[in-house]
Amino acid sequence: MRWDLLFDDLATQLDIEQRAEERALELEEQRLRLSRLGLRERLQELGSALGESGGIRVQLRGGTVLTIRPAAFGRDWLSADLIERSPARSCVLPLSAVAAIVPERAQLDAPRDAEPAPAAPGLVDRISLSFVLRDLCRRRTPIAVATADGDLHGTLDRVARDHVDLALHEPGLPRRDDNLQGYRIVPLEHVRLITFR
Repeated sequence: MRWDLLFDDLATQLDIEQRAEERALELEEQRLRLSRLGLRERLQELGSALGESGGIRVQLRGGTVLTIRPAAFGRDWLSADLIERSPARSCVLPLSAVAAIVPERAQLDAPRDAEPAPAAPGLVDRISLSFVLRDLCRRRTPIAVATADGDLHGTLDRVARDHVDLALHEPGLPRRDDNLQGYRIVPLEHVRLITFR
């Protein structure tokens, strides 16, 4: 009988050690996987793990914190729905404007695939921020542009490689000569957020 207890005790200890070793290997695999991710891929991963009502909190340069639900990721930008804004608004967020991601503990602990199969880059993965802004310009979509120096409201007149021409007017008004308050040429590196309906 004593031998049975001894063997049971040894089996239990071996089982505990094996589980601890497996957990250590899982943690090391997770660290290795995360070491290969860029900010864009990390945001994609967090976005794909969201539920219907969930969002990702993102801090922009300058301290503004937004809760977003990502919709698409381009080469140097992402489009998203702003969750806490009313009425609901869409946005384009340059990745260079992200100062930090502010995840919840549950988002960090959400189970992930060990190593997702690398997907061939799609067309949207290669589209630049200026290309997306040219589409907003063509559609004559009224926008709000958040910069380090304040918010600007208007309609894009032109989009160049590294800057935009913005015709300023009050939010909600169409771009007409009698509504214009002036023009701004804004370098893209100063754009933190572009919102529109």
